[in-house]
Amino acid sequence: MTDTSYYVILNANAGTAHAIGATAEMVGALFQANGLTATIDDDDERDLTSRIADAIASDAPTIVAAGGDGTITALAAALVGTDKNLAILPLGTVNALAKDLHVPLDLAAAVAALATGTSHRIDVGEVNGRVFLHKVVVGLIPGLAAGREHIRGRQDTAAKIGFMRYFFRRLTRAKKIVVAIEPSNGHHRVEKVQAIAVASNAYDEGLGQFFSRHSLDRGTLTLYVLRHLTVGDFFRLTSGMLLGHWRSDEALAMESVQQVTIKSRKSMLKVMFDGEVESLQTPLHFTIRPRALSVIVPAVTAEAEVAA
Repeated sequence: MTDTSYYVILNANAGTAHAIGATAEMVGALFQANGLTATIDDDDERDLTSRIADAIASDAPTIVAAGGDGTITALAAALVGTDKNLAILPLGTVNALAKDLHVPLDLAAAVAALATGTSHRIDVGEVNGRVFLHKVVVGLIPGLAAGREHIRGRQDTAAKIGFMRYFFRRLTRAKKIVVAIEPSNGHHRVEKVQAIAVASNAYDEGLGQFFSRHSLDRGTLTLYVLRHLTVGDFFRLTSGMLLGHWRSDEALAMESVQQVTIKSRKSMLKVMFDGEVESLQTPLHFTIRPRALSVIVPAVTAEAEVAA
C-alpha cells in the first residue's frame, strides 16, 4: 500500500480488546512503530453510527475496525459503495472474517500486516437491505446463541457448565418451524425445519475447517437447511466438521443461490445476524452483492488468491 493514512474505530469493550487492555495509546504506538499514520477514535460514549460517519468523512483511504464482528459488520455496511477500504484489527471473541482473510489474530502482527497489505474485493450478503458478511441463521440456533450472551465475558467453570446444561435442554425440547423457501433459481417449497442459514459464499469442507471460507468472491449465497437436530445429530455434525465430511450429512441440505426469500406465518423472526441475536421482519429477502466491499488483506493472502 502506498498511502499510510488510517482512521481507526476502536471498540475497547470487545472480547480480546478488553482482555488485553487495548487503548488508543497502545494501538497508536503500534501504527507509529510500523511507519503508519493513524487517527484513533476510542470514544465509546458516542454511538457507533456517528463515529463511522466521521471516519467516512475523513481523508483516510482505509478505515480500520478494531473490535469484534459486530463492529466490523457495521463498518462494512457503511463502506459498501464507497471508494474506501475496510481493514481489520481482530479484537473480538470470534473474529470470523479476520480468520477467513488470514489477518493475524495478534494485535501487533495485525498492525504490521497493514504496512504490506493490499486491497481485495469481496462479496457481501444482504437481507431486507441490510449487509451481512458471514451468515444469517433462523430457527433453533439463535435461541441457543441467546443463552451464550448470559455468560459472555465469564470464564468460570460454573458458567460454562450452566451454559452446556441450557444448550442440551434447549436441544432436546426444540420445536421445528414451518417456512416457505423461494430461491430465485430453484424449487419453491414449504418445509418444516430445525434451522436455516444463508451464508455469503460457502463454508469449506476439510480437516479442521470449522465454519471457514477459502473464497469470499464467488458471487453466490449458500442456503443451508437443517431438517432435524437431535443430540446425536449435533455430535455427528460437529465431528463431521472437524473431520471434513459434514456436507453429506443426512440432516443437512445445501444449495447455491443468487437470491432467496424465506417466508413465515410470524411477522418477526429471531435470527443470528453475523453472530448477534436480533429480530427481523418477514419475509426475509436475501441477495448477494458481488465484490461490493474492498478489504485490506495480508500480502501472503493476496499471493495465495492469485496462485489459486
